[in-house]
Amino acid sequence: MRIDRWRGCVVAVAALLIGSALPAMAQDAATIAAQGNGKGAAPCQTCHAPDGSGQASGGFPRLAGQNAAYLQSQLDAFAAGTRENAVMQPQSAALTEAERQALARYFSAMPAVATPGAAGTAPYADPEHLGQMLATRGRWSKQVPACEQCHGPGGVGVGAGFPPLAGQSANYLAAQLKAFRSGTRHNDPMGLMRHIAQALDDRDIDAVAHWFAAQPFPPKESRP
Repeated sequence: MRIDRWRGCVVAVAALLIGSALPAMAQDAATIAAQGNGKGAAPCQTCHAPDGSGQASGGFPRLAGQNAAYLQSQLDAFAAGTRENAVMQPQSAALTEAERQALARYFSAMPAVATPGAAGTAPYADPEHLGQMLATRGRWSKQVPACEQCHGPGGVGVGAGFPPLAGQSANYLAAQLKAFRSGTRHNDPMGLMRHIAQALDDRDIDAVAHWFAAQPFPPKESRP
């Protein structure tokens, strides 16, 4: 009986500690997002906005509503130097692994909205519907599959490996495609994005980036 009571007490205390740690972790993430961590990491909201929607003019992406595992993998890649960015590398390196995990969960839980001004202040001129063609059909003559084959219909994202493109900043999307094309970004699985981006010229990239930026971003429950 004493052993059973001891086991029951251990389980109860463990549950209490875990339960109290979760709100603390969420609070820590909210504090870092708003104020930084006091150890070299600046407030996330400075570039990504208080609601995680990003800033289109600066090319800062939306974080809100992204897959938590994807967000953490990118923060880890910045910290390790396997994804290059002059701003995000020192920022991520100043975060502990636990802080990166907490921030990924924090932003993932935010309501997802399109980045304000994502598609630009004026409609993007694409009379040949080049962006839509690349997004929905690809260009098989150059071994370029449709973006939707990996990123889902309308670019809503699929799991942890293929992030949402819909409603993301056109500036950010174009910059990433160009980084993959030049090889300065090289943390893509099996070099898939580098292969695709190398088959696209600047006009292709701008067109497909603006097409995805103009697409509505649905809530999590309706995504693949």
